Amino acid sequence: MFKVSFSFYFCQVKKLKLEELGRISVEEYKFSEKLPIVVLLDNVRSLHNVGSAFRTADAFRVAKVYLTGITGQPPHREIQKTALGATESVEWAYFKNGSELVQQLKSEGYTILVIEQTTSSLSLQDFKPQANSKYCLVFGNEVSGVSEDIIEFADYALEIPQSGTKHSINVSVCVGIVVWEMAKKFI
Repeated sequence: MFKVSFSFYFCQVKKLKLEELGRISVEEYKFSEKLPIVVLLDNVRSLHNVGSAFRTADAFRVAKVYLTGITGQPPHREIQKTALGATESVEWAYFKNGSELVQQLKSEGYTILVIEQTTSSLSLQDFKPQANSKYCLVFGNEVSGVSEDIIEFADYALEIPQSGTKHSINVSVCVGIVVWEMAKKFI
């Protein structure tokens, strides 16, 4: 027989009030250093997903959000509902043609990373960003994924490992996972 003893330490946990969080203002955000990452939403149809992507972009100081094709644009009530004002802090632009935008970003030195399941996808956690490089993360439509005409210009396809019965993750959740994983690699 052996004796096991447990010690429990209780700490006083208190939820912080908004004024205690030390958040920067929208104006300070606009002039703050950003991650060398832009997010491209390719034909994302849900305005709630668009708003959520803006909020994630704000949280991790993504440089810019690009909206293409049928993706909704601010100002829109449904985007604002989930963005909670992030459309005011995060720089964004709309382009009708996603593949033309991707070609332009490549010419500006961006590495194009499509978040998609392909024959040559690299697991997200295995991707190692290079110092002094810029990245464009492309997230696709909720049903059909990233457009084929964008995939052909991709430098890499990244995939979030999954072990459940579904073969996809909601695009707003996907944005959160991928941006967080990339942000950790730049911190």
